[in-house]
Amino acid sequence: MLRAYQLLNGGLKGVVIGAGEPLPTDALWIDMYNPTPEERREVDKALSLEMPTRADMEEIEISSRLYQEDNNLFMTALVLSQTETDEPTSGAVTFVLTQEKLVTIRYLDPQPFRTFALRCERAVVATARAEMVLMQLLDAIVDRMADVLEKTGADVEGISREIFQPAKALGYRSDKDFQQVLRELGRKYDLSSKMRESLLTIGRIVTFLNQAFDGKEFKEARTHVKTLSRDVLSLQDHSSFLSNKLTFLLDATLGLINIEQNTVIKIMSVAAIVLLPPTMFASIWGMNFHYMPELDKWWGYPMAIIAMIISAILPYVYFKRRGWL
Repeated sequence: MLRAYQLLNGGLKGVVIGAGEPLPTDALWIDMYNPTPEERREVDKALSLEMPTRADMEEIEISSRLYQEDNNLFMTALVLSQTETDEPTSGAVTFVLTQEKLVTIRYLDPQPFRTFALRCERAVVATARAEMVLMQLLDAIVDRMADVLEKTGADVEGISREIFQPAKALGYRSDKDFQQVLRELGRKYDLSSKMRESLLTIGRIVTFLNQAFDGKEFKEARTHVKTLSRDVLSLQDHSSFLSNKLTFLLDATLGLINIEQNTVIKIMSVAAIVLLPPTMFASIWGMNFHYMPELDKWWGYPMAIIAMIISAILPYVYFKRRGWL
């Protein structure tokens, strides 16, 4: 789908370009979402450029993601999508900045693009230069990542309280109760790693733009780039802190599981030792020998019961005094 944004009433008005329709010559921003080969050829013809293919966008080399052809800048970043679900994804988004237009190529629909499009429709975005549209779009992406980081941090704090909450407040819990905690930690760690990778690619774009915007005509854009650079750097630091905390919580959870398993094994071992002497006496008096004098006495049965009870109590008292129970 092709959507072209034109200057109108102090904002950017977006229109969908149908099949066979020409691109508006005064379009400031052209958004290519899941473009078909025909739509790609239409944009290539209108701008006299060759837009990168999906395979080109997924290249991991920096030279394939950040390069310049004449005065046209080609930049590819990983942008997060579906962060509000349990299966967040990230995909490559390419920004092509020419002298007069901004072209975005994407195969996913991140929240910042929808938010920025609505801002354009409400005439909140007021600019007549393509590079400033790019700056405000990158700003929307960074703002969204800051919100996701903030929410992830709050979720991690909740998981931390659940892990380290006193046992008296929870009552008895088995290691099975930690299975959901491990799943939550895994999902948050996956989101954090995707976020760090996305911030890294956006940081490279900001550095690339800082070098490309060399001239008086880009003074406003250079100021915006410096602000974006500080924001990205702060988010990277916060993301690293969050990743380290998740690693700590994962290690702590596994340690608590091991402690509970060892406690269960210790209790079962002590129970086996406590029952061992009564079992020995029962085995002795259960023998089928012909001559066992105490079997013929009236006090034989009570004596056997008392002996087994005492033999079970003595190990229990010993373990209790040693603090093993």
